[in-house]
Amino acid sequence: MNAILTVIGKDQVGIIAQVSQVLAKHQVNILDVSQTLMKDNFVMMMLVAIPEGSNFNTISTALTKLGDQLQLEINMRNAKLYDAMHTI
Repeated sequence: MNAILTVIGKDQVGIIAQVSQVLAKHQVNILDVSQTLMKDNFVMMMLVAIPEGSNFNTISTALTKLGDQLQLEINMRNAKLYDAMHTI
């Protein structure tokens, strides 16, 4: 299953590394990534592939916990939701 991961918050060293570490721990592959800085705010969107048999909620919870630790808003949603929003 593909998912969209968003990360928003105050810029700090190691955001991409720490998010990637959580994803790697769960064997999640990063398919595409875009990130930018808006003043002091870090904004990143990733398209990721979650392996079959992996628990989406477990991965999402791990990312939310990381977000809490880093004071970032980290959300992961099934990519099908985004596809449906853009389909007429």
